[in-house]
Order: sequence, then C-alpha cells, then structure tokens
Amino acid sequence: MSVVVAAAILLLVAVGVAWARERRLRRRLRGALDTATRELERLQAAFSRFAPSAVVDRIAAGDKAPDAARKDVTILFADLVGSSALAERTDPAVLVDVLNDYFARASRVLVAHHGHVSKFIGDGLLALFGAHEGNPWQANDAADAALAMRAELASLNRELASRGFTPLAVGIGIHRGPVIAGVIGNDYLTEFTVIGSAVNLAARVEHLTRQHGVDILVTAEMRDCLDPRFVLREMPATEVRGFREPVVTYALEG
Repeated sequence: MSVVVAAAILLLVAVGVAWARERRLRRRLRGALDTATRELERLQAAFSRFAPSAVVDRIAAGDKAPDAARKDVTILFADLVGSSALAERTDPAVLVDVLNDYFARASRVLVAHHGHVSKFIGDGLLALFGAHEGNPWQANDAADAALAMRAELASLNRELASRGFTPLAVGIGIHRGPVIAGVIGNDYLTEFTVIGSAVNLAARVEHLTRQHGVDILVTAEMRDCLDPRFVLREMPATEVRGFREPVVTYALEG
C-alpha cells in the first residue's frame, strides 16, 4: 500500500471519527434542549396558576413583570354556602374531591368568559376581569360567567344528590371599580392580584347574598355597565362595614 493511499485511509478514518463524535454531541445537545424546553413549559404551566399566562410568558421571555398600575377592573367573589356543614359529616378526602370538582368547573367557565382566577380562599375564590388586558365587555363577561357558574353548580348538585349528599349553594358578588393591579409577593410566593376599596366592596356584596336570599348580586356600578338584556332585581339599600353610604345591589336573575 502506498504512502498516499495509507494517508488517505487515515484521513477518512479521522473524518469518520470526528463526524461520529459531532453527531453524538449534537444528539446530546438536542436532548438537553428538549429537556430544557419541557422544563420551561412545566414551569410556565405551574406559574400560570399564580398569574395570567400573558404575564408568565413575558417573564419567561426575559422581560420584567409588568409594573403595578391603576385599572378599572371587574371583581367577582364567589363563596360556597353549606360546605362547612358538609365537612362535618363527610370524609376529608371525599370533601376535597367535591371542592376540587367545583373549583375546576368554576375555573373553566371563568376562563371561558375572559376571567382570571386570582386566588382560592378556603371554599371561595376571587376572579378578575380586565385586570391584565383592557376589556370593554368585562362587566358582561363577569355576569355571564356568574350565570354559567350557577348552571355548573346545579349540574354538580345533581351528581351530589345521586350520591346522597345535600346540595351546595353559592354566593357571588360582582363589582366594577378602580384598583391597583400587579404582581405581588416575595421569592417564595407570588401572585397577580388587585388592591383597593373596590375589592373590599365586592367581598361585602358577596356576603350580602345571604342577607338578601339570592345567589348573585351586582352593584350599581355594574348595573350601569351591563347590557340591558340582563335581568336585574333591585335589593334594599344596605349598610356594609367599611363604607359610609348604604350599598344598593341588584340580584342577577338571568
């Protein structure tokens, strides 16, 4: 074998080894990239529980969290009625399943109507409309969501009745007003939420549902923004803690 042929063979072997090494390196890099992508998707899905997905996407892309801002927002508080009595006579695991079923149904309809579940509070929840992005139809969306929650609870109660459980009821209070919206928290827990007297009023209105014997109440500010096709029934003006003037509310009937 000539020196030239031997050199050519050695060169081909060297090139083949280098190509194989490069191929293995690319395969490892591709695997690492796929793993990193899956982990990022998992983290984005996890953090979307604490903030709207658009906020999470911005942070994941390297942007800072959006600055806190004053916004006109529709606030919906919902609280289950009767869950405490159910807890006293129900196995804890069964109770958690029932509550999780209710929260899953409520969250689906809230998201379907352009709302964001800001937090769960015991057996209640706080949902926001128009807090992240401007939404001129936020009041209608919130009212539609409340009616859909009513229908979902009726469906859940039919299932509970077939299992021998007493029905659950819900109280929903909705108010629209100015708030400060932003990402609030620390290194251990962060959430996108709102602060202001409008939030407190929405919570007080939710409590008034028991006093007035209805399941959905909206404020006068909400009434002024709603499509006239919504059916409302005026309730007596009622004094509520933390507000000087009596609050007029309206039962949302359909």
